[in-house]
Amino acid sequence: MKKDSKTIRKAFRCAFPHTIPIFAGFWFLGLTYGVYMNVSGFSFWYPALMSLTIFAGSIEFVTVNMLLGAFNPLQALAMTLMINARHLFYGISMLDQYKGTGWKKFYLIFGMCDESFSINYTAEVPDDVDRSWFMFFVTLLNHFYWFSGATLGGIFGSLIRFNTEGLDFVMTAMFVVIFMEQWLKEERHTSALVGVGLSLLCLLAFGQDGFLVPAMAAILVVLTGLRGQLAQREGKV
Repeated sequence: MKKDSKTIRKAFRCAFPHTIPIFAGFWFLGLTYGVYMNVSGFSFWYPALMSLTIFAGSIEFVTVNMLLGAFNPLQALAMTLMINARHLFYGISMLDQYKGTGWKKFYLIFGMCDESFSINYTAEVPDDVDRSWFMFFVTLLNHFYWFSGATLGGIFGSLIRFNTEGLDFVMTAMFVVIFMEQWLKEERHTSALVGVGLSLLCLLAFGQDGFLVPAMAAILVVLTGLRGQLAQREGKV
């Protein structure tokens, strides 16, 4: 039992520093979301429960308009699938990572957001740290940051008098930093260039509102076709 508790504490101490940048972004954006819900006429219970059970920032913002509009479950389903379609690719990428995680796999799947995926997929976990617990705490901490920020925003939203427009750019800036970190870690940038190039082509072809799913599909097809060559270049085969 002592060995297990020591393993858990070590994994938590290792995971926590990786989530500090996420904390800053999630708290600002979560507070904004809570304030937005409050201004839209919802009690703080709404952002609290939605951030706890949905845990998908983009769709949670969209859900505000859905709740204020006419009941249309098919539209809600289509909108959710379109906005969060990228998670299909995240899940495929994490198949090997989640092997052997036991009961923690269920929460890892539920709580996998963009930021948790980025950390769990790219982090270099020390050999003496249990990777399954590391990924669990990364996911749990990020979930808590979003939940607490959204809840506090809902509670104190009526007391905040400053203009919150533009706070959502915090997340955009953070994704740019994550991309640059991955770029600097790679010796070859084929995957990154393919992703950027195909995304730009799909943006030109389908427009801002419809390029995401085609871009993801194109990236999946192209990188799957190049998988053997990329692995060979990296000395993995």
